Amino acid sequence: MTRPAATHTHTRPAAARTRTGPTATRTYTTGLAAVDDVEYGARFLGSLSLHEGRDLARLRHWAATAAEFGAALAPAETPAPLRIVESGGGLQRGLLARYTSRPPTVELYTDSLDAAERLVTAHGWREWFPPGSVRAAALAHEAVHQRLHHGPERTALKEALGHTALRLGRLRVLGHVAGAEELAAHAYAQTVCGLGRSPLLLSAALAASADAAREK
Repeated sequence: MTRPAATHTHTRPAAARTRTGPTATRTYTTGLAAVDDVEYGARFLGSLSLHEGRDLARLRHWAATAAEFGAALAPAETPAPLRIVESGGGLQRGLLARYTSRPPTVELYTDSLDAAERLVTAHGWREWFPPGSVRAAALAHEAVHQRLHHGPERTALKEALGHTALRLGRLRVLGHVAGAEELAAHAYAQTVCGLGRSPLLLSAALAASADAAREK
């Protein structure tokens, strides 16, 4: 890790927003759950500049593979050296939480977590996201980034994705798929916290809610 404060966040998926106006926003918001988690993952990957112009089928394949990988990771306790702090300002940043590597810290944004809990209730998603599970999922998501960046899981994820960056004869160099670790972390959090849907759905709901607020 060469960056002094590498940050990995609950990033909003690139949900298509072709409708405008308060009524259209409400219609879009109520249909969020109709989009499957793999599609949200593909949209997130497609929103990254490194994947601009990539085939949607490939993005969906990578999203599904990353999710399967994350869901299969063995549950682990939060690493002891990891600091956990709480603060506000998450809604302005569009984040639920973030992980920084130096020192290893998870920052939980309480305003975003509270807003996500309210959205779960408003949309009738409590069966998928039990009380308190949003915070637990955010913590699990950010904590697992340590394993995905510093442990053997980093290489294993590359192998699972199978993206070839360079091939010289029989030599094949696996490439990094930007955003895949984020999707694996979402799937890990969903699995270890027993959620009925990926936290990507909550990210999409928060983004739609923010859009509606700006249109008022």
